Amino acid sequence: MKTKIFLTALLMLMALPAWAAARPNLMVESVQMPAWVEHENGVRQALAVGAALINRDKINTGANARVLLRLADGSTIKLGENATLTLDDLGQQKDKLKQLVTATLDVLAGAFRFTTQAIYKFHGERDVKVKLVTITAGIRGTDIWGKHTDERDVLALLEGKITVVHGTQAFTMDQQQSLYTVPKEGAPTPVAPLDSKLLEKWALETEIVPGGGAVSAGGKWKVYVATAKSQEEALAIYDKLSDAGYAADIRPVKKESGVVYRLRISNLPSRGEAEILAARLKEQKDKLGIEEPTVAAK
Repeated sequence: MKTKIFLTALLMLMALPAWAAARPNLMVESVQMPAWVEHENGVRQALAVGAALINRDKINTGANARVLLRLADGSTIKLGENATLTLDDLGQQKDKLKQLVTATLDVLAGAFRFTTQAIYKFHGERDVKVKLVTITAGIRGTDIWGKHTDERDVLALLEGKITVVHGTQAFTMDQQQSLYTVPKEGAPTPVAPLDSKLLEKWALETEIVPGGGAVSAGGKWKVYVATAKSQEEALAIYDKLSDAGYAADIRPVKKESGVVYRLRISNLPSRGEAEILAARLKEQKDKLGIEEPTVAAK
């Protein structure tokens, strides 16, 4: 099963230029690992940059992880650590007059941020719903931040306007930097202004910032973690990395003695980020069954 997963992932990687032209419904743009995607059939694998996500995929992030996803209209979805997001209603409907992009984002745990990107030339409409456990927000174009914990649901409007539903109540939030909170016990707190310093603190929970060892689309640097003498050995290491939330690829290399298989994590944007990821992997090398990680631009 894992071998088939790897081969499928390899074919998907080779198809990236075609995806870029077609603009998939939702694509993975950057990952600060560990992070995973669990498909509807129960198969779970490391979340890879460039992967096109589909309905009923579930995204999970680990400790100190971050994920950046991009919808077909250019809007971004950011996840913080220990988050869980289930996807549904992903689609693009086109006719001669307009384009409609749809999505339902079910946040089951952790922090998220949804932002409409003005730099993308999108002239259609959006029908995006973000669901926390007790709150649903209907979005046309805006910037929101939210989080679900065991104690409460938090929804912050940073810019724009959203329709909010909680139980049988529905209302509009249109005040910039405003906050709505639903505690696990007791009544919701009224919409109130959001303190700028608190907003800055919360925003960092979902941002991929330099120094985290994140991989990103277009990154040229790589971290090499192992050299295997056979496909079977390479796939066994690949599986361990995937189970731990690290998306690797396998590169066959011809040598005088025959073909060997080098395992690497690609798409690091700089040597510095690659070295940070290498140091993190070094701490787990015995558990992952890898060698001393090294970095290179090729």
